[in-house]
Amino acid sequence: MKTISPGLAAHLAAGVTTLAWCWNLTRRDGVVLGFTEHDRDLAFGGVIYEAAAGFTASAIESTNGLNPGNLDVAGALTSAHLDEGDLAAGLYDDAEFEIWRVNWQDVDERLLMRKGNLGEVSRAGAAFTAELRGLAHRLNQPVGRLYQYGCDADFCDARCGLAAADWTAEAVVASASADREVIAMELAAFPAGHFTRGRLRFTSGANEGAAMEVKAHGAGGRIELWRAAARPVLAGDTFEVTAGCDKQFATCRDRFANAANFRGFPHMPGNDFVIATAGN
Repeated sequence: MKTISPGLAAHLAAGVTTLAWCWNLTRRDGVVLGFTEHDRDLAFGGVIYEAAAGFTASAIESTNGLNPGNLDVAGALTSAHLDEGDLAAGLYDDAEFEIWRVNWQDVDERLLMRKGNLGEVSRAGAAFTAELRGLAHRLNQPVGRLYQYGCDADFCDARCGLAAADWTAEAVVASASADREVIAMELAAFPAGHFTRGRLRFTSGANEGAAMEVKAHGAGGRIELWRAAARPVLAGDTFEVTAGCDKQFATCRDRFANAANFRGFPHMPGNDFVIATAGN
């Protein structure tokens, strides 16, 4: 049930309307951005809604289930506030959004049409498309533990129990290749593979604050990332990297001495148990 203000109700009843769509995005880092399809900027609620940002949206369709629906927004990276590097760095992942229907002649006459979070974001060149998911999509997410061999805890979280500081190293980029492979002399003392599957987070440089998974850790302090950094990686950039864990019981027991906190089921029967036969 939506409550329409008397002013907006009267405007709609007049037959001739001056309405526009406005989108409000709150990124993961707290930055709030506003966009509108109108031909000039609009402002309300302390947010300036930028015009001519290349935004277009599909028709809003609501369902009585928990599916995200077919609403999405497409646009071009033409706004001064929309940066391809920010998209690649994940700042828009799960960002909160609001969609408003606004009388552009009197922005006090407005109605909140939809609220939720950004879903899948796809890019092609200088264009992007973002899926907009309503609040109900949270109820459609799997909740609870999985019955599986591997551990389902995040490395060094509260359930894992290990202290991240004990398994994290700080390093300086000596050289970089294709923004996805770096060499740091500080990591040469660690055995190859120590940081494989680990997490690398830049602490300075153009990618400061960005984090990504380590694909491989080789000899000589070589780190290969699963994807290229969103912005150029330069010699002198600093980062911290956490040891990797393959979520297996033997690794937890032998490498980390943390078997008591293993959050998987390493002894559950599998297909080999079902087809096994008694020996003589």
